Amino acid sequence: MSEVRIPVRGMKCGKCVAKLHAALTAVDGVRKADISLEEGLAELTFDSERVDPSDLEGAIRDAGFSVGPLGEELPVAQGESRERVLQSQKETLSLVGMTCANCARTIEKGVGGMPGVSRASVNFAAEKLSVEFDGTRLTLEEIARKVEDLGYRTGGTQANGDDAGRELRWVVFSALLSSPVMLLMILPAPPALTLYGSFLLATLLQFSAGLTFYRGAWKSLRNRSANMDVLVAMGISAAWGYSVLAAFDLFGVSGHVFFETSAMLITFIRFGKWLEARAKGKAGEALRKLLQLQADRALLLVDGEEKEVPASRVKVGDLLVVRPGEKVPVDGEVVKGESAVDESMVTGESVPVDKEPGSAVTGATLNQSGRLIIRATRVGEETVLSQIVRMVEEAQGDKAPIQRLADAVSNIFVPAVVAVSLATFLVWRFAGGAEFIFAFKMSIAVLVIACPCALGLATPTAIMVGSSVGLAAGILFKRASVLEKIAKLDVLLLDKTGTLTRGEFAVTDLVPAAGVDQERLLRSAGAAEAASSHPLARAVVRHAREKGVELPEVSSVQEVGGHGLLCVLEGEEILAGNRRLMDREGVDTAPLENRAEMLVADGKSVIYVASGRRLLGVVALADTLKENAGETVARLKKLGLRTVMVTGDRREAAEAVARQVGVDAVEAEVLPGDKLEVVRRYQGEGHFVGMVGDGINDAPALAQADIGIAIGSGTDVAKETGDIILVKGEILDVERGIRLGRKTLGKIRQNLFWAFFYNVAGIPLAAGVFFPAFGLYLKPEFAGLAMAFSSVSVVTNSLLLKRYATKLQGN
Repeated sequence: MSEVRIPVRGMKCGKCVAKLHAALTAVDGVRKADISLEEGLAELTFDSERVDPSDLEGAIRDAGFSVGPLGEELPVAQGESRERVLQSQKETLSLVGMTCANCARTIEKGVGGMPGVSRASVNFAAEKLSVEFDGTRLTLEEIARKVEDLGYRTGGTQANGDDAGRELRWVVFSALLSSPVMLLMILPAPPALTLYGSFLLATLLQFSAGLTFYRGAWKSLRNRSANMDVLVAMGISAAWGYSVLAAFDLFGVSGHVFFETSAMLITFIRFGKWLEARAKGKAGEALRKLLQLQADRALLLVDGEEKEVPASRVKVGDLLVVRPGEKVPVDGEVVKGESAVDESMVTGESVPVDKEPGSAVTGATLNQSGRLIIRATRVGEETVLSQIVRMVEEAQGDKAPIQRLADAVSNIFVPAVVAVSLATFLVWRFAGGAEFIFAFKMSIAVLVIACPCALGLATPTAIMVGSSVGLAAGILFKRASVLEKIAKLDVLLLDKTGTLTRGEFAVTDLVPAAGVDQERLLRSAGAAEAASSHPLARAVVRHAREKGVELPEVSSVQEVGGHGLLCVLEGEEILAGNRRLMDREGVDTAPLENRAEMLVADGKSVIYVASGRRLLGVVALADTLKENAGETVARLKKLGLRTVMVTGDRREAAEAVARQVGVDAVEAEVLPGDKLEVVRRYQGEGHFVGMVGDGINDAPALAQADIGIAIGSGTDVAKETGDIILVKGEILDVERGIRLGRKTLGKIRQNLFWAFFYNVAGIPLAAGVFFPAFGLYLKPEFAGLAMAFSSVSVVTNSLLLKRYATKLQGN
């Protein structure tokens, strides 16, 4: 037997692990496969006479993953193991200097081609670079240098709000210089003043506010690509350059000048950049607000004394004091004190949660009323807030498959526009017989109206806004691809315990025997069950106390495994258990047998209670449904989904619950390990399957499902294997999450449609196609304004998703 450790690229969650495990164990000769998501490693034990490591790498690639850079293979003697070791790292860098989607593609291509980099993805809207690389071959500093070599910068701290302020200052500056140029062209003035004044102001504007387009074009061309800046630089250079030649009669060029065209082009495009920066800032503001919630300081409790320290210095195990009105600095457990804590930043739930010793608290939540002493359990990157931020950033940095079409178009966009611009000039000048100036302006208009930015912003801005709306509602999307896949769901499997039900028993019926009142039945049952730790016993005791029944102490407690218990209450023997216990002790259960069977048929658990060998009555308990379980299933059906409940309960009990919630079908008596096979069976029938579970016990099934929806508390975020995580644990969020996913995908499709439609309609208009028949055409400066507004319209359309937040919560 041989062993090998193969680095794997592309795994993102438990679902990927399950898929890879299935692919590797299917290789004939593989005895064992251990997959580590955190390390990005597959550790395999295999028969070296039947399997070659290259076969294993082929299986990994066939499963949709890539094999990372390998270290040197150690020489091995027969029977010994061999290992390949990798240090995998995932990092996110802020970017500065991108001007359009082609800039993002340039960085992706440059960084992705570095030895040791397995994945590089740029979110143009968020200005982030997500990179996965081999830490043994490459450092983050080397990646940053590569970005700088490409002409961009990393580590920028400017938020989009700062970008918007900077762009606004350039708009004001540009307007102050371009307005006099326009006035000189319109108002009567001495020819010399008009000519030289326009030349001076336009030239100053060309090489100040317009300089950014030249820088961007140079960076792009140096990297053997072409971006929006290339088109703008060509347009403003053509307008300004020709005007200079004509103004001073250089190289035989003379005639009309149009300095106002280049001046207004720069002003309008700067105006569009400002609007775009404002809109992008609004798209990402939810995540920035979440980051700002983190506490900067903490009160450390050392030997009974409070000491204020930076929150970054807190270590696991430290005792901290959190006073009323202060933020909880890190995740922890309450050691002393009671209070109500506002956890809306994590769960989206506005009602404060009561805390007492033993309760978990989450960093950045707000302590409202009492003084708490907590013990730190998670700090730094391990806190729930950091996990949520990281998860949302990864989702926003991910690319939905639908974006591939836009990326493919962007690759050829600029060269195609330059070709159309040249053709426009040639056709109008020579085939159409138009004057040189007219044909020249038409070609310039084509250059500046085309906008690859709209295509680049269509998907990421919608994902940013959609994930922000979800974040506010406690619905987390782990990948952008989920938003595209979610529209395909046709079957939704719902785990019962902890998903449709609360996962805890409650008393539903008290059936006293003849001559016995309910209070005596509950008093005897509660007193006896107080001596047991069984979940059913605890539920009976809790119910008795809620009803205000005093429970006296019992003695001589004897627990009979699988039957129940015997005890002595006020000198009389009490029995509490199942029918077998009653039969063993000679208690006649016939008077209530029919009623008990009816309760069992309804899926309830029954406890018989007897005193002195005489039946006192029956207590029925059930795992109660969550408040909105039935409404959720009804809503899911309205979305066109077939709902199936999956449970390990016996069929009679399962069908009783199914009738209450209204699901279409039931998969009963399913062992936890067999839920995975249920998912596969539905997938084998051609269905696109979603699975809803608690995210831990149902991890294999969630991983196998096409869409895994994990219902869990905020403290379990890191453990979840679902594609969607419902932080509040509220069942109604299943339907809300699916609805939000569909709405976001719809918005992406709208954005891509309008981005394509804009260019399909705008370029012919600028080229003068409609001029002969309708007299319609665009001056270059207005073509520039239209180009600017194309990006703004896409981002603004994405921002309309924010309106859906109220509807999402209200329905």
